[in-house]
Amino acid sequence: MMLYRYRAIDEQGKIAQGRLEAANLADLEQRLARIGLTLIRAKSGQIIRANAGKIHRRDLITFCFHMEQLSRAGVPLLDGLLDLRDSIEHPRFREVIASLVEAIEGGSSFSQALAAHPAVFDSVFVSLIHAGETSGELPQVLKRLTETLKWQDELAAQTRKILLYPAFVGLLVLGVLAFVMIYLVPRLVEFIQGMGQTLPLNTRILLAVSDFFIHHGWILIALPLCSLLLVKLRLVASPAFRRQFDGWKLRLPLLGPILHKIILVRLANVFALLFAAGIPVLDCLQIAVGITGNARIAEALDRLTQRISEGMSISASFEEAQLFPPLVLRMLRVGENTGALDTALLNVAYFYDRDVKESIARVQILIEPALTVALGLMLAWIMSSVLGPIFDTLGKIR
Repeated sequence: MMLYRYRAIDEQGKIAQGRLEAANLADLEQRLARIGLTLIRAKSGQIIRANAGKIHRRDLITFCFHMEQLSRAGVPLLDGLLDLRDSIEHPRFREVIASLVEAIEGGSSFSQALAAHPAVFDSVFVSLIHAGETSGELPQVLKRLTETLKWQDELAAQTRKILLYPAFVGLLVLGVLAFVMIYLVPRLVEFIQGMGQTLPLNTRILLAVSDFFIHHGWILIALPLCSLLLVKLRLVASPAFRRQFDGWKLRLPLLGPILHKIILVRLANVFALLFAAGIPVLDCLQIAVGITGNARIAEALDRLTQRISEGMSISASFEEAQLFPPLVLRMLRVGENTGALDTALLNVAYFYDRDVKESIARVQILIEPALTVALGLMLAWIMSSVLGPIFDTLGKIR
């Protein structure tokens, strides 16, 4: 695929310029025609990257919100998509919507048109839209999707909070440490040795660390990168290693329990949405397996699905899988007995969502002073190792 700079004209005679990916000029002309533009001229650019023009969750939120509002106002689906195609700014998403319009005009349903773009609309999205079409409650489904996508975006932002601050402080500490060890310490030690002072043990250790940074510091950068690459390759090549690695992630101190809760709150929320839309329980679980992102949890869901298909109740299956604590299992049992399982699952999602937010806040409270203390201790050791011999020398001079 190539990235083309094009100049085109719309039906009103207005000139439009922009960039668009296409296999060749003929493909570019067809893609522009889908969005109501006639090509005037084009110039080929660079080969695009695989993630160029990526459609993000916020683009989907905008899509769902506008489609929900238009459908509630009684605007026909095709007209709503045409309006959205003409108003959306994201070039790739505009092309996707143009493809949806083309597919629906060709006789496909809305869900079938969406299913043709699995990289943009996942199985949960397509299943919910199909259920909304079948039941005649498409506006309600689109509203639930909008709320769920917003919640997922907030949850992702909260998760990034745990990682961004330690990563920033860690890089800052590593930069300061590298500067001190490579530039500052050797000069100070040369000054101390020039005064004929015998170096104490902690200063000799500091000098050895400084020497390692100077001659072998590249290892500190290469080793983590190579380890990360090897782990990624092993995860792709070995399903058994992936299951083992996913199990390790869930057992990490502090972060493991939070990750487990995030997976479970996502599972409960998606399960509730699918079940409320009228999708059978077994289909809900099969779809939910794909959104866990953890092989251990996916295995537990597969076993749970098998038990339900054999006739076991939903709450008993969840209890056997040991995914949820007793309080949550009791909520599921009540929801199953009263016929309000979707409400019970939403309560579970709310329960875990609050727990995740509180856990993230607690971890942040612990991480910030811990990193500050670690940085302070490191600098105190460096200063004592350097200044100690200097003070000793000054004391002898007096």
